[in-house]
Amino acid sequence: MAKVLGLGGLFIRAEDTEALSAWYGRVLGFPVADWGGARWPHPDKGYTLWSAFKADTKYFAPSTSPFMINLIVDDLDGILERVRAEGVEPLGQEDQDPYGRFAWLMDPQGLKIELWQPPATEP
Repeated sequence: MAKVLGLGGLFIRAEDTEALSAWYGRVLGFPVADWGGARWPHPDKGYTLWSAFKADTKYFAPSTSPFMINLIVDDLDGILERVRAEGVEPLGQEDQDPYGRFAWLMDPQGLKIELWQPPATEP
């Protein structure tokens, strides 16, 4: 039986695609290729999740975008150090969640990004 195996991509409209790609490369370390995007093999830890949220959710705030992206990271502290060095202040951080460690930031277009470091073992 055919089934979806995980997130196949995320496509974002941008007024300045080169500047946005450069921001993701500089601030989050995306391996931006010559064609302007990034590609990764499926992670060996964590998982890809799709979930619908109620229209009045405050979870995406302060973004007004109809979506948010979650990025699996291997070292949340290291990523946050890089983010701050680029002048981007995270919106918050959660280190006590049984599903792992989380932090949030906004990209230059107002899209909220959730960074997720999965726990060593699943809860």
